[in-house]
Amino acid sequence: MLKYLRLINRPRRSQCENGDDLAEMSTCLLTPMAAARRLLLPVVALVLIAGARSGRPASPQERAALVYPPARTVNQVDDFHGTKVADPYRWLEEENSPETRAWIEAENKITFGYLSEIPERARIKERLTQLWNYERYGVPFKEGGRYFFTKNDGLQNQAVLYTLRSLSQEPKVLLDPNRLSADGTIALSGYSITDDGKLMAYGLSTAGSDWQEWKVREIETGRDLPDQIKWVKSSSAAWTKDGKGFFYSRYDEPDAAHPFQSVNYFHKLYYHRLGTSQAEDRLIYHRPDQKERGFSGQVTDDGRYLIITVWQGTDTRNRVYYQDLQSASGPVVELLNDFEANYTFVDNVGPLFYFRTDLQAPRGRVIGIDTTKPARDQWQEIIPQSADRLRSANLVNNQFIAVYLKDAHSEIKIFSPKGALVRRLQLPGLGSAGGFGGKRTDTETFYAFTSFTVPTAIYRYDLRKGVISVFRQPKVRFHPADYETKQVFYSSKDGTRVPMFITHRKGLKLNGNNPAYLYGYGGFDISLTPGFSVNTLVWMEMGGVFAQPNLRGGGEYGQEWHLAGTKLKKQNVFDDFIAAAEWLIANKYTSPNKLAIGGGSNGGLLVGACLAQRPELFRAALPAVGVMDMLRFHKFTIGWAWTSDYGSPDNAEEFKALFAYSPYHNLKPGTAYPATLVTTADHDDRVVPAHSFKFAAALQAAQLGNAPTLIRIETKAGHGAGKPTTKLIEESADRWAFLVRELGMKPTLAH
Repeated sequence: MLKYLRLINRPRRSQCENGDDLAEMSTCLLTPMAAARRLLLPVVALVLIAGARSGRPASPQERAALVYPPARTVNQVDDFHGTKVADPYRWLEEENSPETRAWIEAENKITFGYLSEIPERARIKERLTQLWNYERYGVPFKEGGRYFFTKNDGLQNQAVLYTLRSLSQEPKVLLDPNRLSADGTIALSGYSITDDGKLMAYGLSTAGSDWQEWKVREIETGRDLPDQIKWVKSSSAAWTKDGKGFFYSRYDEPDAAHPFQSVNYFHKLYYHRLGTSQAEDRLIYHRPDQKERGFSGQVTDDGRYLIITVWQGTDTRNRVYYQDLQSASGPVVELLNDFEANYTFVDNVGPLFYFRTDLQAPRGRVIGIDTTKPARDQWQEIIPQSADRLRSANLVNNQFIAVYLKDAHSEIKIFSPKGALVRRLQLPGLGSAGGFGGKRTDTETFYAFTSFTVPTAIYRYDLRKGVISVFRQPKVRFHPADYETKQVFYSSKDGTRVPMFITHRKGLKLNGNNPAYLYGYGGFDISLTPGFSVNTLVWMEMGGVFAQPNLRGGGEYGQEWHLAGTKLKKQNVFDDFIAAAEWLIANKYTSPNKLAIGGGSNGGLLVGACLAQRPELFRAALPAVGVMDMLRFHKFTIGWAWTSDYGSPDNAEEFKALFAYSPYHNLKPGTAYPATLVTTADHDDRVVPAHSFKFAAALQAAQLGNAPTLIRIETKAGHGAGKPTTKLIEESADRWAFLVRELGMKPTLAH
């Protein structure tokens, strides 16, 4: 559910930029390794759909049939472990071929023509723009005597980075990405500040691509230095204590003819010294014998150690090495090299390293390892595993600030250095909290809190006095008291108890006639927690129900919950989502004729699979940038990394599971599928658009009746990160207009 990814230098420094929703609250809680790993995941912004009060939808027979662009089929058949599998639309993988470009243009013409004829679309866009126009702040952090935070005035395409010496001063613009391109398609993808607060390394992403270019800026003058780093992906920048250079990771330059499709292997960790060319950068660590391994470097606050986190794809397990920076030629020490669990570096006190880990603790704990005596029998347990998921731990004011998930909402506990519970931090309600950055010696920290009906507010916490104050609180023109959120628990197909948040206007009549939008993800240890969204607000404003279940495959209950929705158990995720729909119908929140489903990326796969398995259960479907071809996902860009969750079609047993639910391969000709609007983007170099192209072509060919099957292909945009506000509003208005028509809504929008 991530919209903008911000990679940070150290886990104690948090910078959460709040978009329309809480898309990056989870990123605020990540270490550099985890944030880099998150860049590999098929994740996308939370897609929340607006609607209106219901009317009777037109039946497929009552509509005029759409004439779709011709999509030829080819006799492409592949052999998977003795099973012959047809791939009739393989040619659409050549996204730059004249034939594919002509097909894209023709599909967009039909789609935008169809959407433009929906009379409610203009008013929906107007209302969305009105509500979106409010100030949104990121969580501040402090470095070198300066504070840094991001802010979007409301309708700016990109958030602006500010700095100030004291909280009472007027902030100064440090970097405004909106000035870098006329259409707002250049985004600030990451930044890191030197220990003295004089320099900033920052990354830029163009047109939504995961590829980044890094530069260096003088903070006082705003002048850029000549340094330029290219072909960076899945990396932050980690400055040395002296500010003379930084560590970063990159891949080799991709094939010039296919920069957005070429497979990414052989990650390398470098050190760049200021004033030198990238060609002179010193290679710190790589593994030419292990093409799938990735490396994230971070420098400890005392400047003594380089922590090297070694990851493999999206697997939550990792390795941790370190190098003593007192010697430029010091060896890389393989501290944790068994690839048996997740180890997230928290902080160090000299040679004592603290880690958050799920080793023998699937819900997480904090341990201490003395690097002078690293044997396992010498490890210290600082904070034991609890009944709730430990999502993050930071060491600030010489205390551990631990963020837990309790049934998918946040709880905050503060512990002493020895692990004794000091206090619980009272949050404003049932919601999500993130941030809590800082150094061990800092006495203040900042955090964000939000819920489905509370816009993200930023708080300052004085840890010495125990005083919490509001740093920034946005004002949105609505009345939170008019809405309510409840959490229910339902049984999935196999009896598993699954939680679900349901939000709507107070006084909702449970008569089965309410339009409902069911949103899900269910994968890669990602947790869907409560978060404010203008999109959700508009939906509820018009009487719609918003439901968000916490499916297996996610991280809400720790590693066991995650693994229960992976590989051979992936069907559990779809069963959980289908059971959520059936619960909403059985409890008269909605009916199949009023129910829409949506999700992005891995959530797009979720929608595609459930659409194929239970087409009669839903009226409309909105799969965004979905992973739709489960037999070829690993052949493009970073797709190979997802085999930790999906399994690999090269494995005979895992192939059977993948083939059984792959959306592209399980569409049956002559079936009445829900009205579907597929969305993708031409610069998506994470889930390449060929997934959506092939799925849309196959769905159009299979569809029985006149329910529309459309594909909307955005230009100069990628997987979702850094998408300009103007494009977000346009895309949301199109989705919402589609649902208004397909669910037979009669919108009454506020002014």
